[in-house]
Amino acid sequence: MKAAAITWHPNAPEPLALLLGTNEIASAVAARLNQARFAVVLCHDAFPPVIRRGMAFHDVLFGEARDVGGVIGCRAERIADVVRIHRAPSQVAVTAMHLTDIIAFRYPAVIVDARMQKHLVTPDLRGVAGIAVGIGPRFAVGHNCDVAIETHPCETGAIVAQGTTRNADGKARNLGGAGSERFVYSDQEAVWHTPLDIGTRVYKGLQLGSLGGAPVLAPLDGALRGIARDGVRVPANVKLLEIDPRGRHAAWTGMDERGQAIAASVVSAVHQIMQTGRKAGRVSAIV
Repeated sequence: MKAAAITWHPNAPEPLALLLGTNEIASAVAARLNQARFAVVLCHDAFPPVIRRGMAFHDVLFGEARDVGGVIGCRAERIADVVRIHRAPSQVAVTAMHLTDIIAFRYPAVIVDARMQKHLVTPDLRGVAGIAVGIGPRFAVGHNCDVAIETHPCETGAIVAQGTTRNADGKARNLGGAGSERFVYSDQEAVWHTPLDIGTRVYKGLQLGSLGGAPVLAPLDGALRGIARDGVRVPANVKLLEIDPRGRHAAWTGMDERGQAIAASVVSAVHQIMQTGRKAGRVSAIV
């Protein structure tokens, strides 16, 4: 199925872009699309839990302010809120409304699945919008998306116009000399409780919270780069928290290089299809 070419004109109304997910990747893409003159709505999905909340619009859903790359996230509970938010520049709507509620309001020019659900069946979103973009593993161009963006460490940001994206290999990228050991995963489905927030300095062995009443300890020294919100119910085998061991170079806000590369490639791929109706082959990341 060929992606539809969409008229692109400087004076046309801002095309609607729907982002599935409120994590740091979805948020980086949302910020770049806003800067590229799209009206953006991020739709919350409960799985997997968002942990890098300082880099994401996720906490807007809970009444907190969030700026990502100079773009402000605003909570939308109704369609009227979406309309109001889109009247102001540099604002994106963040909502818990169902995808179908947004589509009933206005047909999207673009839908981007940025939920990063690495091991779940990925739905076919073609036809839901003019262009369907998949980010991460389990996307196949022509089967469940029109174009995909690679997230694997060896090709982060590559535009995939034919074939499939790489499967997750379970290997965490290196950050300050730490790999997978900087993460803590849930060992059961339970309610997570923590008194700590993003950016807190922690030390190996310190109790960071409890899952189903069982204590969860810091695996190493560093700053909390990510941590699930207090009171959320989490499934088993998902990331609860992440520690950045880089000392004063630790970062937990803004857009990291990975997010920037993926977001730039999404905008590039979408613009190319909107302008020409054609898709390029696999190309390197655009930064």
